[in-house]
Amino acid sequence: MFINKNITASIVIYKENFKVLEKAMNSFLGSPLSKKLYIIDNSPSNEFKNKIQNDSVEYIYSNKNIGFGMGHNSILHKLASENKYHLILNPDVIFHPEILEKLVLKMESSESLSMIAPRVLNTNNKLLYTARRYPSLFELIFRFIGIFKKFTTTGEYKNQNQKQSFSPDFVQGSFMLFKTEDLLRLNGFDNRFFMYMEDVDICKRIDQLGKKKLFYPKVEIIHTHRKGSSKSIKLFIIHISSIIKYFMKWGFNRG
Repeated sequence: MFINKNITASIVIYKENFKVLEKAMNSFLGSPLSKKLYIIDNSPSNEFKNKIQNDSVEYIYSNKNIGFGMGHNSILHKLASENKYHLILNPDVIFHPEILEKLVLKMESSESLSMIAPRVLNTNNKLLYTARRYPSLFELIFRFIGIFKKFTTTGEYKNQNQKQSFSPDFVQGSFMLFKTEDLLRLNGFDNRFFMYMEDVDICKRIDQLGKKKLFYPKVEIIHTHRKGSSKSIKLFIIHISSIIKYFMKWGFNRG
């Protein structure tokens, strides 16, 4: 089978630890595929500009924090048609470079497949349930408050065999490999989501394209997971705002 081996990736950063970012960069740049990486820096200063010296990397300073989705969207116009795949990647993710070729090979096997995501582990090799059902409003509220834990995990496909591929409603956005053509048809993420819920939203829109998403656990990545919104008042407010925008856009039913 002929495999189109051109791939791009984008990482949006904000006040990042450079050593952590460097591991994510090296994971991608170590791939044998023909590649280009975009670093979109939303930080108050461009201190990383001189630290990133690689012909396969383009550093872009935003001058302000434009958010996660808009950051990734800012380079969509740079994605040439010959680059068949584009990876949305978090700066705190580590993986073996050869997994990209395996994911591309799987994508090549299905015209209807728009996006693929691997099995995700934390630094203790514990499974993170990143493939999920579309959330209900009450599920998200209870998750924030920290009550009814059994109810808040109903959307995590815990009764599903996590070692077998399946098509989830959505996958969390730390590692999402798209067919570039479909990502451009979607116009990337919805810019109204500054941060959070943009991954759920884009998966909804993949459904509208009549395309599929795949959780593919034959390959694994490590997500080191930084401080979440529950630990920061500012991020908590942003998260709540995104939840409101999501349900105002899509309605209050889970599906």
